[in-house]
Amino acid sequence: MRVSVIGCGHLGIPHAAAMAELGHEVIGVDVDQAKVDRLNAGECPIYEIGLPELLARHTASGRLRFTTDIREAAGFAELHFIGVGTPIAADGRSYDTAQIYGAIRQLAPHLTQACTIVGKSTVTVGTTNQVTALAQRLAPAGQSVDVVWNPEFLREGHAVEDTLRPDRLIAGVTTVEGEKAIRAVYAGIIDAGVPIFVTDPQTAELAKGAANTFLGLKISYINAVADMCQAAGGDVSQIVDILGIDPRIGAEGMRPGIGYGGGCLPKDVCAFTASAQQLGADNAAALLRAAEVINEHRTDVALGLITRALSDHPIKGARVTVWGAAFKPGTNDVRESPALALAQALQQVGAIVTIHDPQAVATAMIRNPEFDYTDDLPDSLASADIVVLATEWPEYQQADPEALAHRPAQPRLVDCRTTLDPEPWRAAGWTVHQLGRPEK
Repeated sequence: MRVSVIGCGHLGIPHAAAMAELGHEVIGVDVDQAKVDRLNAGECPIYEIGLPELLARHTASGRLRFTTDIREAAGFAELHFIGVGTPIAADGRSYDTAQIYGAIRQLAPHLTQACTIVGKSTVTVGTTNQVTALAQRLAPAGQSVDVVWNPEFLREGHAVEDTLRPDRLIAGVTTVEGEKAIRAVYAGIIDAGVPIFVTDPQTAELAKGAANTFLGLKISYINAVADMCQAAGGDVSQIVDILGIDPRIGAEGMRPGIGYGGGCLPKDVCAFTASAQQLGADNAAALLRAAEVINEHRTDVALGLITRALSDHPIKGARVTVWGAAFKPGTNDVRESPALALAQALQQVGAIVTIHDPQAVATAMIRNPEFDYTDDLPDSLASADIVVLATEWPEYQQADPEALAHRPAQPRLVDCRTTLDPEPWRAAGWTVHQLGRPEK
């Protein structure tokens, strides 16, 4: 098929490259000319595993190209994916869908033939119907323009894999033509056995928020249990193993730490909670809000653990190395990063902060230029009074504790992601503190 992807960010770039990998001819649209030039040169402006290779392969073959001219995309494609951002609105509770409506207002006047618009962005219930009415009113093709909502379930750091081999597809449709278009564009994925759920638009719109909110609930739940373990002297890692063996629960996504972040989970939990309130589901809203409150206080919990670990040294003036700036491993995205939030909290109480990250130093420096940064792991420890692991990159799990022990002023480590095996570190002379685990 001939496909356009409107909005080339953390969602749009992997999606465009993956559509080309599936055999479609793809044109990506973005308002940033510099970004478009880089993409057309096969250069990837974001870090995602496998994406640079995919992008370079398909821009070189001519199957994938990028433009700032939405009219070109309108004339070229028979199916248009909308992958623009939907940040949290000024009210702090709902989605700001201005970019979606802006994209439709730019695209629709140039749609002269039957086509399908496919929304990928996370939105409030009712958006599909409103977008459909707007597109059909503005488009010369009128009622021949169909709108389908097809929410993405990408995990940053796994975006290519999750696009080409997702665990499910969802299509919120109102017409037979819309369903046919979705089945055609995803034919290779469906033929490989991936289940597709064809629903009404409102179910599709709710599904994404429900999925992310459940993940947020699960993370906040195990963090609450970690706090109980901290108070009682229990071991939250063993509790995760005990709970995870139950197939109704599962251990996946239940690692205690400093909370969830990124461009999706915080805003999706927030907006889903607001939707529950607007729909009058007050008990549901109370449950969801409790998960938010737990997540909002994770920085305070981590700061308390760091302060206790620095028992012989005041935190004011302490040299703190923070390992991690990205909100999760596998990406250079620092939006709503718990690691950077913790770094800010440490600086506010007077600590001198140096941040290391394998991939996100450049993006973090733009957002938080007030910190010192390094991309050299051993050098990050120079004269540090304490090291704080804040993002669970494999580089930290694979680090040699014995080789690093002489680098800091004191070999003290606070693992805020409960990701390391503490015994090799302790054997190398480090004191190790983990959230929700007893100190030995």
